[in-house]
Amino acid sequence: WAVGGYIAAAYWFTSSTSFANPVVTIARAASDTFAGIRPLDVPGFVVAQLLGASAAVLVSRRLFRETT
Repeated sequence: WAVGGYIAAAYWFTSSTSFANPVVTIARAASDTFAGIRPLDVPGFVVAQLLGASAAVLVSRRLFRETT
């Protein structure tokens, strides 16, 4: 519960919230607020998100593979 509480607090009470979703990254680039990001930085964010998702899939397949 402590970890979940920390993540919820960090999500709701910081300006960065979550860039885990490429659509959120693109939307933040279109905003003109202190929480936005430069459009120039969007490709780097999206590439990092896709690499992270790929790594998560590979690790989860390894951890949760069926043993016979």
